[in-house]
Amino acid sequence: MSHSTHTSHVLEYATAQEIMQQPDTWHKTLTMVEQQRDRIDAFLHPLLTLPALRIIFTGAGTSAFIGKILVPALTQKLNLRVEAIATTDLVSNPLEYLSCSCPTLLISFGRSGNSPESVAAIELANQISKNCFHLIITCNEAGRLHTAFADSANTLSLLMPPETHDQGFAMTSSVTNMMLSCLAVLAPAEYNLKTFQPIIDNGRAIIDQHLLHSAPLFGDDAFQRVVYLGSGGLQGVAQESALKILELTAGKISTFYDSPTGFRHGPKSIVNGETLIVVFVSNSVYTRKYDLDLFAELKNDKVARRVIAIADIHAEHINEGEFIYLPTTTGTDDLHLGFCYLLYAQIFAYLTSLNSGGSPDNPSPTGVVNRVVEGVVIHKLTL
Repeated sequence: MSHSTHTSHVLEYATAQEIMQQPDTWHKTLTMVEQQRDRIDAFLHPLLTLPALRIIFTGAGTSAFIGKILVPALTQKLNLRVEAIATTDLVSNPLEYLSCSCPTLLISFGRSGNSPESVAAIELANQISKNCFHLIITCNEAGRLHTAFADSANTLSLLMPPETHDQGFAMTSSVTNMMLSCLAVLAPAEYNLKTFQPIIDNGRAIIDQHLLHSAPLFGDDAFQRVVYLGSGGLQGVAQESALKILELTAGKISTFYDSPTGFRHGPKSIVNGETLIVVFVSNSVYTRKYDLDLFAELKNDKVARRVIAIADIHAEHINEGEFIYLPTTTGTDDLHLGFCYLLYAQIFAYLTSLNSGGSPDNPSPTGVVNRVVEGVVIHKLTL
């Protein structure tokens, strides 16, 4: 973003307000989960003790990426079978993804709760599975996910703070709050107000520096391609980050995501002199070695226009290239870091949208792509 851009202009869109409100809404969400702990535990504890329980995270678009971010770490923490399967896959191929006999907890994420596939996925799961339960996490009290299923005996529905029902085109505060509430529900000892406060503080500092004061995030270069790379759950963060800039620029900028180790195996062909590459560096001592190896390789290739590492913990290899460190080092796990990394990506996508002359709140005014997907026909499944 140009330094001459006035803050008032930068903040005039709903999307900006929804990015800015995230640290405050994170506090509200964690408080809300804690206040409902008895109700949550009464529903979940009997399920989580089932040794054969299968947990499926689902949603459409950005809501589906929440599961991809959470699954790697929660698989270890819960010691259960945990998967991320988009509603768009469940609806088109239900018999390939859903089991008749396996006890299943379907965790559905939805900003509006009105995506046709989100509603259909629950109906199909109930139709196919003999032992199916639902945890619905949504931002819209009036959405069909909540109104149609909240009172069902096999369902627990959690509503996020109402302001997280983003009115902008792209999901911002909705995605991070749904993600955080799920972590607080399933792993409360590690994701609560005390453990998350350093992330809230960092979030406020990131917003103050890069959105309120429009400090250039990745420079003022006019990139034509943007690549985000991350390992484990941070690959899900990379996928969401790539989608944000694709959405908010209405496809004017081509995007890609991958893991650092996977990027070498063909996808690296996308890199040219108009490419920005952002590496989300893991805090895992083992994993970050692979992240930094590729960071150094891409820097030494001298093909990409810019290669930038975003990291929490300082490292010599990072300091030898271009980098952004969190305002305050946390030393925490990658799930915590993902919230700050998403903030950087959201702000960059928003400012790039403004620079490209678009409207961040409505980047596709022709209606080719809509805030809530339209035109989906849900076909009846006959067993």
